[in-house]
Amino acid sequence: MFGICNLAIIPLRIEPSDRSEIVSQVLFGEHFEILEQFKQWSKIKLQFDNYEGWVDSKQYQIISESEFHQLSEDVIVLNADLLEYITGPNNLLLPIPLGASLSFLTHSDINTANFNFEGTKISGLKSKKSLLNTAFMYLNAPYLWGGKTPFGVDCSGFTQMVYKLNGYKLLRDASQQALQGEALSFIEESEPGDLAFFDNEEGNIIHVGIIMQDNYIIHASGKVRIDRLDHLGIYNAETNRHTHKLRVIKKII
Repeated sequence: MFGICNLAIIPLRIEPSDRSEIVSQVLFGEHFEILEQFKQWSKIKLQFDNYEGWVDSKQYQIISESEFHQLSEDVIVLNADLLEYITGPNNLLLPIPLGASLSFLTHSDINTANFNFEGTKISGLKSKKSLLNTAFMYLNAPYLWGGKTPFGVDCSGFTQMVYKLNGYKLLRDASQQALQGEALSFIEESEPGDLAFFDNEEGNIIHVGIIMQDNYIIHASGKVRIDRLDHLGIYNAETNRHTHKLRVIKKII
């Protein structure tokens, strides 16, 4: 079975329970395969990044296998505004966040609610320079474990969505993203838009941010913020200390 998210943002949980940890979010228009389905909970695998988790069975719409594959082959079209509204039947307004998927609006067989969108759309590959312009749209967004929107985002959700809005695919977690791209030996080799990864005392990748010019980095820590980056890691000028230990820099594009 297959489904599509027809609400603004729904939580993706690690276990089938309202008390379970939220590991990610499913944004409006994202489609997925349903791996297991019970009365209240469904285990799903997102088509975009193959991320798995549990969602409330009342919070999505069933689509056919052919519709799923058709959507998977379509060019990805996303909402490019911080917050927009989809208009439904009887002028019903549904708010959708930055990065919500709009590809299905061209499918009359999926668009059962007759949604209409008049905001700004974005699709296709953008230049590497545009990554930071997109990243600035999330500036000061509060940190939220599992979040993917300007209303709450975690470090890897931030980098994934910035790249997605520019036409590139990153995996969901920082440890997964660290396996992508080409490793650079020095900060001096990096360009704005490259990713910097950070590890803990056990050597596990636990954080990621986007490199800016002049040894700065934009990343989600407490909020999406801009800090200094040096060979040791991220330096927070407000607390006068390093907060994250640099592990590797990766060039994705």
